[in-house]
Amino acid sequence: MTARPRRSALYMPASNAKAIAKARTLPCDVVILDLEDAVAPEMKDAARAQALAALGEGGFGDREVVVRANALSTPWGADDLAALGGTGADAVLAPKIDGAGDIAACVTALGGTTPLWVMIETARSVLRLEEIASAPGVAGFVMGTNDLAKEIGMRPGGDRLPFLGFIANAVAAAHAYGLVALDGVYNAIDDADGLARECAQAVTFGFDGKTLIHPSQIDACNRAFSPGADEIAWAKAVKAAFDDPANRDKGAIRLDGRMVERLHLEQALRVLTMAPPD
Repeated sequence: MTARPRRSALYMPASNAKAIAKARTLPCDVVILDLEDAVAPEMKDAARAQALAALGEGGFGDREVVVRANALSTPWGADDLAALGGTGADAVLAPKIDGAGDIAACVTALGGTTPLWVMIETARSVLRLEEIASAPGVAGFVMGTNDLAKEIGMRPGGDRLPFLGFIANAVAAAHAYGLVALDGVYNAIDDADGLARECAQAVTFGFDGKTLIHPSQIDACNRAFSPGADEIAWAKAVKAAFDDPANRDKGAIRLDGRMVERLHLEQALRVLTMAPPD
């Protein structure tokens, strides 16, 4: 998976044309046009048509555009996936994934041409993380913490304590197979402090970014997942050191009194990818 900022991924209902238009102007890294939870049953077909029209029209700039389909077990899922394959979406997000069999069905329905992100939101999915992460066609994990809490009967609270084991394992599985890893949504739109805490927790666990339900959450999320000045300075120093012709063939060098290895160069390059322009 190509390294690029995926700090903020905003769900927007594909049934709402004004929301789609607004998404083209917002500072999120990823726009998720939602055909599932945000769309009433009677609007499913219209939402799919509007999502396809939006993909055809473009105008999203550097933002990735992902479409969340309905599950294959619903009356709309097969039609969603059949329509979305090869449309230019950066990925299709599949909900209610339980294992590799569900992945294979989604990839086949998409025609094998579009990367698949999957929701980790069922009890079975958290027991089969490596199976799902290693399945052909999978490019990303998105935590569906609301659905997971409902299915298992958890009461996560502000610290999300019941989720922490699942979160750690999901991030590890995603990064083991080079996948995008995005945290679940924060439901309290007006609770800025709570959002900041949850973003900080997600950064600590190694997520690439977080899914959001409202544009007012974007700036806080972008700040949390952007490297700080000290981290950027370190990354520039590491890159410059390994760019030195005297060091290009070395696996480890001394920099500012510390040993720096090639693995640190990979980390540095990722930091610089996430850093805002000078």
